[in-house]
Amino acid sequence: MTTTTPVAFDRRPDEYRHWRLRVDGEVAWLEMDVDEQGGLVPGYELKLNSYDLGVDIELYDATQRLRFEHPEVRVVIVTSAKDKVFCAGANIRMLAASEHHWKVNFCKFTNETRNGMEDATENSGQVYVAAVNGPCAGGGYEIALACEKIFLIDDNSSTVALPEVPLLGVLPGTGGLTRVVDKRRVRRDLADVFATRPDGVKGKTAVDWRLVDELVPRQDFREKVLEKARELARESGKQADHGIELTPLQHRYVDIEVEPSQATITIKGPENDPGDLHEEGADGWFLAMTRELDDAILRLRTNEVEAGTWILRTQGDPAKVKAHEAAVLGQKDWLANEITHYFKRTLKRLDVTSRSLIALIEPGSCFTGPLLEIALAADRQYILDGPPIDDEDSDERASICLTEANFGAFPMGNGLTRLQARFYGDDDHLTWLAREKDRELSAAEALELGLVTDAPDDLDWEDEIRIALEGRASLSPDALTGMEANHRFVGPETIETKIFGRLAAWQNWIFTRPNASGPEGALRRYGTGQKAVFDRKRV
Repeated sequence: MTTTTPVAFDRRPDEYRHWRLRVDGEVAWLEMDVDEQGGLVPGYELKLNSYDLGVDIELYDATQRLRFEHPEVRVVIVTSAKDKVFCAGANIRMLAASEHHWKVNFCKFTNETRNGMEDATENSGQVYVAAVNGPCAGGGYEIALACEKIFLIDDNSSTVALPEVPLLGVLPGTGGLTRVVDKRRVRRDLADVFATRPDGVKGKTAVDWRLVDELVPRQDFREKVLEKARELARESGKQADHGIELTPLQHRYVDIEVEPSQATITIKGPENDPGDLHEEGADGWFLAMTRELDDAILRLRTNEVEAGTWILRTQGDPAKVKAHEAAVLGQKDWLANEITHYFKRTLKRLDVTSRSLIALIEPGSCFTGPLLEIALAADRQYILDGPPIDDEDSDERASICLTEANFGAFPMGNGLTRLQARFYGDDDHLTWLAREKDRELSAAEALELGLVTDAPDDLDWEDEIRIALEGRASLSPDALTGMEANHRFVGPETIETKIFGRLAAWQNWIFTRPNASGPEGALRRYGTGQKAVFDRKRV
């Protein structure tokens, strides 16, 4: 089950079908009220606040607007607008009927949205708390797990649960297992019991096991949660500020061209010098470019699943890119901070995208500072050592430029910079690179410094790139996905890398196994009254 209509990711609060967003000074309410008939794809009903991709697209939009449009908010209360139910998690009918790539992309996007909530708590001073006012299962509990605090209604019946293993034969797909033990520090034997109990855990036991932080009496539940939220807000050092409006996307700085088996993403540098960040608002180049790139990644991942190779290009004036970098990274300002972390999250989205990424650096490119990070996120980088292909008499040459942005502003999910990941453990080389900051590096210099894969001259350029792309297209997409993910993330493991690497990899494999998705599998038989029939061989 997938939609034949391309999925769009731009939303506005007045268009929401599934969420209510209300801001009351320093506290915001984000209430889940899923429209049962509002599924993104026909064929299922979103009962009990279960969700699909469309529900999560709205949640992502809300979290973004809270950061940019409502910086005065210090605490975000995530709860249900429905009585006696918080959230039943991802819709099972949707998952059971979906093609494998749809399930995987859905889980990846929901993971990124939950990570964004945690990022807002850590870096934006917007603390997310879950007010669990009813049964909370599967992906519903995973939404709560992404919050800093979990308040469970004390009504002697409401539970938290991760029932995917016993009921569906799959894993919790949005970081649940990892966050239970790594974030909430639940003891591993208790986590094992919890993840194999279909009925979940309630009341004092949930608190004792660290599955929730506190029980809140049913009477005046919302008022008591609000009191706790205001206490947290008073503890915050966040200053109240006036936000900017996230206006509809204009698609001025990021172009997409899709061909069979590949897509080209071209990012255009700024045309003008930077102005005042607050006066420019969403029209400022850095923020507008980031929003458009974020949207392009999401649309390509979801709608163009056979475009297995992405070619990454830039066009523009490197000096203007550096000027806009300075206007953002050089300020201690809430908006500059938000733009920085948004670009960081967008690069992380690129890092975990299951596509081969090839950066082409040509005369007229502007792979400088923050835009060089895009090339460094790629699996290979090729720089043209010679004049433009269509103008052999030109003096213009390709170059790249390292800036302060490449040395810590935009860390990967493993906490390393992309330079640290590229030259893992080679501190002497990183010191050498730091000395090369803020100057244009020629093709030969970039190759010597190890910043590019190869530097073909103008005579060989087209053939070399064609051979590289054709070679990539001839390989197994599945093998490439696994290979690229292993190469991109070296060094330390974090909650984030565990979720995308270890947990997601196992989940993606389990999704294809007959014990889950076969005709007698648990995912297919759920709700039919028939028990699953398992192949008992361990592999």
